[in-house]
Amino acid sequence: MATGGLKSLLSTAITTGVTEARARIFGHILNPTGQKSAHKILRKKLIGEKVAQWYPYDIKKDDPQIMAMEEQERLSKLEMLKRRGKGPPKKGHGRRAAKRNKK
Repeated sequence: MATGGLKSLLSTAITTGVTEARARIFGHILNPTGQKSAHKILRKKLIGEKVAQWYPYDIKKDDPQIMAMEEQERLSKLEMLKRRGKGPPKKGHGRRAAKRNKK
């Protein structure tokens, strides 16, 4: 009867020793109590640089000629819409103002 208890005690000691050695070799963290830990999240690589490298550099943001040309296109389109009567309303005459005056 005592041999069964000794055998189980010896086997648990061996398994804990093996798990500790495995953790030391492979750089794992032991968590015998099973409590939540942030180690899994902290050991991940940061992905910000990879995401930034995926998108190409936009030269339009630095070139003042392209920015001026885009602004000129926007203003000409707005002028065309105004001539057709489809432009933005004057300040205080929009949809929200009309709704407020309706009451």
